[in-house]
Amino acid sequence: MEQKHEGHDHQHHDHGQAHDHQHGQAHGPGGAGGVSWAMAARATLHCLTGCAIGEVLGMVIGTALGWGNVPTMVLAIVLAFFFGYALTLRGILAAGVGLRTAVRVALAADTLSIAVMELIDNGVILLWPGAMDAHLSDPMFWIVLAIALAAAFVITTPVNKWMIGRGKGHAVVHQYHH
Repeated sequence: MEQKHEGHDHQHHDHGQAHDHQHGQAHGPGGAGGVSWAMAARATLHCLTGCAIGEVLGMVIGTALGWGNVPTMVLAIVLAFFFGYALTLRGILAAGVGLRTAVRVALAADTLSIAVMELIDNGVILLWPGAMDAHLSDPMFWIVLAIALAAAFVITTPVNKWMIGRGKGHAVVHQYHH
């Protein structure tokens, strides 16, 4: 956990509880250089956890209700966003932030990250031959899901690195963690 703040400690001391707009301006256009790949990977892994929980739960519910592929996928995507936001909200609320501010921060932090992740993840599943017809009991379902989530992680990590470097995405969450 100590590495989490590496390279950003000076920003927390200088800016304290600065408003997220001020925090973003402090980075300037070249701010991405100070953001480590490890920090970006942790932010992405956080989103990936929520997405994976939501997607698997959506697939289980859709399958249990006998739904077709499209409504099941829609439910999985909605739940992926819900759980992605929920995990971020939990951390922000634990820091003593009010619900309204916490919701605003979670939306700002995770929306683009989850959207990119879901686009890649579901795109892989849609394009993989036979993946949409695989059942939960079929090993192919789990293998393709793992590959899709891994691809989403690899592609979303640079997006998060870029956003954090500009004071956006998970950078707005970091000001609430000490």
